[in-house]
Amino acid sequence: MAQDAVDRWWWPSLMMFGPPDDESAHSAQSMAWKIKRHSNDELRQRFVDICVPQAQSLGLTLPDPEPRWNEEREHHDFGPIDWTEFREVLKGNGPCNEQRITQRKRAHDEGAWVRDAAAAYAGKHTTAGKA
Repeated sequence: MAQDAVDRWWWPSLMMFGPPDDESAHSAQSMAWKIKRHSNDELRQRFVDICVPQAQSLGLTLPDPEPRWNEEREHHDFGPIDWTEFREVLKGNGPCNEQRITQRKRAHDEGAWVRDAAAAYAGKHTTAGKA
């Protein structure tokens, strides 16, 4: 079960840090404004450096054939990330996008009574305050 999870989530986990710094539209500005303390690539590297030894100690095999320690860099090297899935998800073509949008619309529709009640309450208090 753990191996199945690693196989399914390894690459998406590396993608969750965002695109490479040289392809990230806002990363440099976010760093300059100190919104972000570490770049996407730095965070991804930290994650790999932590996860590779953990996976090895648990006897799990990463789906990346290249994670190996690089003495010169003092970090784990890892293979290239295929950003196709990431870009497709951002475009709304992800594996669960249709279900997510359907659920979002249903939640919005089912929450109409709350918005209506809040508007009515606000209307009463606005009208009462003017009298």
